[in-house]
Amino acid sequence: MISYNYETEFELSNEDVFSTWISTIIESESKKEGEINYIFCDDDYLLEINQQYLDHDTLTDIISFDYSVGNELHGDIFISIERVRENAEEFNVSFDEELKRVMAHGVLHYCGYKDKTESDEQLMRSKEDEKIKMFHVEH
Repeated sequence: MISYNYETEFELSNEDVFSTWISTIIESESKKEGEINYIFCDDDYLLEINQQYLDHDTLTDIISFDYSVGNELHGDIFISIERVRENAEEFNVSFDEELKRVMAHGVLHYCGYKDKTESDEQLMRSKEDEKIKMFHVEH
């Protein structure tokens, strides 16, 4: 089950569409969906988590805590809406596109993809692109 929590003014306008998309990403990687929580917050909230749990004193767009068991994905994905907005401007993409990228990024970590080395990061980027293309809104 995918759930959404809001620690900032931002809210997803179509949670069901996002949940279906995230479920599709998980299935496409031959994984099972467990409890996945998205927590949307601001920079200060995420910085505090970064300092308290990871001992990093830097701003970031996403922190994910992976509680997966075998092939069943479980975890908490914290996303700073402020960072997403700023990164969207910096990379010259829409806010929605950047939001989808970080949302997919968190789940891809649970699927086993890393981003510490340059080659891992390239694979992660191509997987993010692939998964963003799977997002569909019925009109």
